[in-house]
This record gives sequence, structure tokens and C-alpha cells, in this order.
Amino acid sequence: MIVSLFSARRLVWFPQRAHSRTTPGRLLGSSSNPHPQESPYSEPPINRPQPPAPGPAIGREEELHDENRNAADKTENSQNESDESTDQEDNGKSTRLTLMEQILLLGLKDREGYTSFWNDCISTGLRGCVLIELALRGRIELENTGMRRKQLTTRKVIVKSSEPTGDVILDEALRHMKETNPPESATSWIEYLSGETWNPLKLRYQLRNVRERLAKNLVEKGVLTTDKQNFLLFEITTHPLSDGNQKTKLIKEVQDAVLGKWTNDVHRMDKRMLSLIMMAHASDVLENAFAPLNDQDYEIAMKRVRSLLEMEFDAESVKDKKNVDVMWGVFEVFSK
Repeated sequence: MIVSLFSARRLVWFPQRAHSRTTPGRLLGSSSNPHPQESPYSEPPINRPQPPAPGPAIGREEELHDENRNAADKTENSQNESDESTDQEDNGKSTRLTLMEQILLLGLKDREGYTSFWNDCISTGLRGCVLIELALRGRIELENTGMRRKQLTTRKVIVKSSEPTGDVILDEALRHMKETNPPESATSWIEYLSGETWNPLKLRYQLRNVRERLAKNLVEKGVLTTDKQNFLLFEITTHPLSDGNQKTKLIKEVQDAVLGKWTNDVHRMDKRMLSLIMMAHASDVLENAFAPLNDQDYEIAMKRVRSLLEMEFDAESVKDKKNVDVMWGVFEVFSK
């Protein structure tokens, strides 16, 4: 009797379960399973799409466009920051040489460790490099002529900033220029720093032992080493090449500037590289950089260097937007 009633109850409740969303455990009054299984007949919840936000479609498109553009700008900025950090790391790893040290390195014989005895141009050329290096570092400039047109060689050199550069030779020259009143022209300063003046009162401005001091700087930077050589009855100090990679890299950069990376617009050239080429020619050491070239490349390189030497430096200084008139003034001094 009990069995039949239980069976009858199951028969009665089966049709109801087909239309109910309640679990079988609750219908039977069972509480032993705290996590009842979901009925296979229960309907899944319906995900109805949300209505679009009010507003014109055109405004929404503009917002999406702005978001995409901002995302692109952030990506580009992050890429630029990454490139700049990489460049800074590369520059930190490489030895930074001044313009004077580069000229001396081009003029030195690798094994002998001294410059040619027949080169009488490198002394004044190094003094011109001192002026250009100070100008590139923002320490000096030429006087402002306003509406009047004056030649570069007659304009006075003005000290723009007397902050030390950290280089002994540059700081010594900067101190002389600051103490001189009235100011002098670039032509006069090259003569004073070289000691090639007839004015005995200006001889105190001469920079002495420049080549020896520059060579010691290169020794400290690991580019050169120190040695002794006997010349008949005399013993002199020489500085043979220690790190050949530095000079090879320097020569390669000079060659690329007039060959693979050449530009007909001089104002698009790097000012330091332009100064290196011009002052290497004035110091009679540019030939050492072009010696490894084949005949065809050598002819092209010399032709382009001649085009630089034939420029009107007064006119080019007016076109220059970077305001390095001292550089153009030194070029004008050595072109005469």
C-alpha cells in the first residue's frame, strides 16, 4: 500500500516538473544536498542587448577616432622615448672626443705616435677648433650686428656663458675671452691662442703645449698610450695608437659624411661633422681619412669637399637657423 502511494505520487509530480523551474530536491522536501543540481529542463537566462547610448552617431565616431588617435600618439611617444634611451646608452658606451682631439687623432701616425714634422697647419687649426667647440657648447657667439651687415671676420667674439666645460684647454681659452675688454674678433683670437701675434701684451693668451695636452687626454680615454723614442741624441715622448677602433670609427664617419650620407644642403649636415671636415682640411689631416678609399670614391669625396670650401660663408651664416656664427667665422678665417 505504501509502495503504491509512493509510485502514484511520482506519477503525479513528473508532469509538474516538466513545467517547473524548481529543482527536484526541493519538490521532494530533501535538504541533504546543499548544492542541488540544476534541472536539465531549466531555461538559460536571456541576455538581451542593451540599447545604445543616446547621442548622434557622428559624435560617437569622432570619439572613437580621438581614442584611436590618442592611442597611436602614446605608442609613438613610447617608441621615441625607447629610441632616445637607446641612443643615450650607445653614446654613453662610446668615448666622446672633442673636435681638437679628433683632429689630432687623424693627424697622428698610428705606430710612431706623433704628427708629421712637415705639417705646419695643425697648430693654428687646433686653435680654430677651440673656438668652434666653445660655440657648439653654447659658451661664445659673435656680436649681433642688427640691421648692419658686417663681415664674419670683423665681428667680435662675445662670451655667452662662462660656465666651465670640464676641459682644461677650453676653460683656459674661455677665461681669456672673458677677461678681454674690449672683445676681439675670431681672427685675432686664433692668432692670440696660437702665439702668432706681434703684440707682446697678447702673448699671455697663447695656449701652450696643446698637442701634448690633447694626447694626454686621449691616453686617459684609452685611445692612445705613452712611449719613448730616441731621435739621434734626443729622447721624446710619443703616443702610439692603443685603441684602433676609435680611429677606424672616426675615419668611417668622415668618409660616410661625404659619400653615403652626403646631402647637397649644407644646413642639413651635422654641424660637428661639418666642422670636423672643414678643420681637418685646414689642419692638413683630411687626406689621412681619405687614403683608404678607392680612386672613384676618393675623387667623389674630394669633389664634394671642394664644394664645401667654395661656399660663401657670410651668406650661409645668414641662412643658418642654429646661430653658430662663430663656426662660419672660423671657416672664413681659414679660407683666406
